[in-house]
Amino acid sequence: MRLEPILDCFYRSSGLCLHTWIVATFAIMMASAPLQASAAPKTSACGYLAGLIDKAPPSGPLFLPSYPTVEAGPLHGAAYLYDNAAAAIALVGCGEHDKASRIGSAILRAIDNDRIWHDGRLRNAYAAGVVADGPVKLPGWWDKTQNKWLEDRYQVGSDVGNIAWAMLALLSMDDVNTGSQFRDGAARLGAWVAQWADTRGTGGFTGGTFGHEPTPDVRTWKSTEHNTDLAAAFGLLAIRTGDQRWRDKATIAEHFVNTMWDPACACFAAGTAEDGVTHNPILALDAQVWPSMALPGAAGKFASAMTTAEQRMSVDEGFSYGEDRDGVWTEGTGQMALLMKLLGRTGRAESLIAVIESQRSPDGGLYAASVHELPTGFVLDTDPTKPRLYFRLPHLGAASWAALAERGFNPFTVTNGLP
Repeated sequence: MRLEPILDCFYRSSGLCLHTWIVATFAIMMASAPLQASAAPKTSACGYLAGLIDKAPPSGPLFLPSYPTVEAGPLHGAAYLYDNAAAAIALVGCGEHDKASRIGSAILRAIDNDRIWHDGRLRNAYAAGVVADGPVKLPGWWDKTQNKWLEDRYQVGSDVGNIAWAMLALLSMDDVNTGSQFRDGAARLGAWVAQWADTRGTGGFTGGTFGHEPTPDVRTWKSTEHNTDLAAAFGLLAIRTGDQRWRDKATIAEHFVNTMWDPACACFAAGTAEDGVTHNPILALDAQVWPSMALPGAAGKFASAMTTAEQRMSVDEGFSYGEDRDGVWTEGTGQMALLMKLLGRTGRAESLIAVIESQRSPDGGLYAASVHELPTGFVLDTDPTKPRLYFRLPHLGAASWAALAERGFNPFTVTNGLP
């Protein structure tokens, strides 16, 4: 799952990480975000994404800010890997290959130029902007109260699902005109992810790492959504390279996803607990939608997941993240709109795209949520009393899924069709 505003931070000094818990509020940012539909410029989501590239310096590898209007704190200047990968794939679907390749080039540079890691991994987030020579910068912020430079432990970690999206982004740009650089980069990422294959329960891949070098925490839970991403990424890599080992890894991930299906509720479990076996019963929209777009035959086999989503997660003519249904999750509504379009349900897709359009922000982007704080049903890793939330802020991920829905472009196949 993509839960970016995780506010567990570290102070970095002389290579040492000293734990610091901060409670960050978004009250100032929220005050400037009206809940009514904005009078934003009526440009397509594709046009909005292309415009973000055009506003940047004219050349060089580039990461886009995930929350471009945030002016301070953990989200300021943070370019989440997933958001940028989704944006790159969307730009390919929009016919903007040159613009997409700037993000792809930033991903490639990040693989080779981490401040410590040289093993083929990527971080969950980077500093937004043109990527210069030398170690690729990570996001962070100066906290005046504590008089310290802070970094977010999630942002500096490495989720396998986010890396799978980076693989898909690179493969979306892999064609006869680009040589093998993007394909080779995807294979290097795949090799790092492969180490997280798990033998407990029904297999699959565990979550990756969380926290700072040199010894980040290892995440032993497994995510349905992450494994869906990996099944698609490894499968596409197998097609592009002709290498059977990638097909074998895709099969491992796909098998895990299939075993997360619960016929009794006609839904996918979100994944497993830390033991790798016990199912996490939380109902998450992306875990219901993505398998149908990513796994061969899943749209028919698991069609009832769509009915479950309609019955238990629909709100205000769109969709929430989970069952709380406190507001519209714009990104997830875009995911459902795309699936409906891929299934040929054009009318339903267009009605959902209209809901997405109602969430335009004054800058022409799209709010992540229709309410100030949208709960996900999950809690913070470091404090289980605090919920993980989506905020009413213009969000690159929301705009990227809106563009994918507009163009009917499937990020898991990088085509206009189902697998």
